[in-house]
Amino acid sequence: MEKSTDIKKTYTIKDLPLNERPREKLYKYGVKSLSNAELIAVIIRTGNREDTAIDLANRILSMDKSGIGYLSHVTVEELTSIKGIGNCKAGQIIAAIELGKRISRYGGEDKIKVDSPIVLVQLLMEEMRYLKKEYFKIAILDTKNQIISIENISIGNLNASIVHPREVFNIAIKRNANSIILIHNHPSGDPTPSEEDINITHRLIDAGNIIGIKVLDHIIFGDNKYVSFKQRNII
Repeated sequence: MEKSTDIKKTYTIKDLPLNERPREKLYKYGVKSLSNAELIAVIIRTGNREDTAIDLANRILSMDKSGIGYLSHVTVEELTSIKGIGNCKAGQIIAAIELGKRISRYGGEDKIKVDSPIVLVQLLMEEMRYLKKEYFKIAILDTKNQIISIENISIGNLNASIVHPREVFNIAIKRNANSIILIHNHPSGDPTPSEEDINITHRLIDAGNIIGIKVLDHIIFGDNKYVSFKQRNII
């Protein structure tokens, strides 16, 4: 007996009015006219037999209560757990997110001078505020306090065994650092320094003084909040 090939199919983006289709809206009204779901739909381009690209985009945005912020560090495995998102679509999304991060951080030809903690806060807040684990980074600066690079040192609960002076200053020396700024996040959203945070900071300051690379500040990121040790006179 021949199986029926009559499969119920939902509407497609082509069923929408021309000026409501994401790509056409982008061409006509500019990229700022698109919703988050429409931007993702443009990236993944197509849906499947059951869902439009916008339907899939809305499923992606519903993965976590933080919405689009969750995509800052989403993985291929997490994206492909959604029906209709394969490796290709997941790769397109992650590549677009990474490109946005790089443009945001290194968008200008001139080096960025750090003359206030807010410079790094503006660069990194949207990346750091949604992280589910503690990430420890350093901003490596030249003699004019301009950013040479921002480097990941460790991932995990911040403690002395993970954040070792050897790992921090090995990278700083390789990048010809004049000074560094310590950076990490609190996944709880509260950037209040712990006793361990303070102890690690002083340990790294002491190591830097011996090596000749000064630790200028330690910035802790929370959810749209931050603490600068220098501003708080902790260092």
